[in-house]
Amino acid sequence: MTSLYFEDFQPGQSFQSSGRTLTEADLTMFSMISGDWNPIHADSVYAAGTRYGQRLLHGTLGIALATGMMHELGIFHKSVVAMLSLKEWKFEKPIFIGDTLHLVLDIVGTSAGTSQRVGAIDRRMRMVNQHGDVVQDGHSEVLVLKKATLAKAGSTA
Repeated sequence: MTSLYFEDFQPGQSFQSSGRTLTEADLTMFSMISGDWNPIHADSVYAAGTRYGQRLLHGTLGIALATGMMHELGIFHKSVVAMLSLKEWKFEKPIFIGDTLHLVLDIVGTSAGTSQRVGAIDRRMRMVNQHGDVVQDGHSEVLVLKKATLAKAGSTA
C-alpha cells in the first residue's frame, strides 16, 4: 500500500495488517528492553499457578506490536508527522506465547484544523488473536500531512 494523506482518510475506513505469531524470544526481548521481569512473564513455575496456567506477554508489548503493524500497513509511511495520543487503551484478554495477532485499524474521525500543512486523524486500533478475540483495544490520534504540503514542496510522493 502507498502512503495516504489527510484528504485520503474518511471515517468508516478500515485497514487490517497481516498476522504475527508471538514467540518465547518476543517475550524475552521485551522483558530485556522494558526491564519488566515480573514473574507472570518470566517465571513459568509461578505462572503455572495463576488463573491462566502459563506466562503472559506484556500488555505494553501489545501496544508496541500495534504501532509496528500500523507501520507495516504503509498508509502512514511518508505522511505521518506525530502521534498525539494513545487513549482509552484496554487490555481485554491475555496474550500468550504462540498467539497470532493482527491489527484492525479503523478511521474514527478527521479534523482539518487550521493548519494548511497537517490535519488530525482519530484511529481505533484493535489487536485481534487467531480466535477472532480482541485482546487489546484503544484509540490514537495522529497528525498527517495534507496534500497541499506536497504541492508546495513540488513532490509527487
